Amino acid sequence: MSTVSATVVWNGDQVAPLFGYLGAASALVFSCFGAAYGTAKSGVGIASMGVMRPELVMKSIVPVVMAGVLGIYGLIIAVIISTNINQTADKAYYFFDGYAHFAAGLACGLAGLGAGMAIGIVGDAGVRANAQQPKLFVGMILILIFAEALALYGLIVGIILASKAGTAAPM
Repeated sequence: MSTVSATVVWNGDQVAPLFGYLGAASALVFSCFGAAYGTAKSGVGIASMGVMRPELVMKSIVPVVMAGVLGIYGLIIAVIISTNINQTADKAYYFFDGYAHFAAGLACGLAGLGAGMAIGIVGDAGVRANAQQPKLFVGMILILIFAEALALYGLIVGIILASKAGTAAPM
């Protein structure tokens, strides 16, 4: 009985996918932390305001929706990153690729976390102020839009960084 052993030579770095997966996890986790904080903080403001002016509850849901979108941004980057991590014998995955994916995940995730905190604080104070002075609604929405734009910047930078993976040349 003879045994045949096939030797597969892997190109790339064996530890590099770790950084790619950390990037995917960072994007999703930090963005969801931001979305959860924004939803919770705005929800507290809506509940407090709803006691005084229950007719304004549905109009005041805007910050909660905007906070929820932050988790979707993290999901998008996490899917882009995780589908591009392919360490096979034919296709190499280098440290450059792992670091690019890690940076993409951190850019989107931390931007989502910061935006979620801003949306939560503005949403809480904004819906309470809107209950007392309805003219403040447009101003609140504008501030929320600018806070949401911060997460969108992180998403765009994350997509650009993730697209750089795979462009490394072997040494």
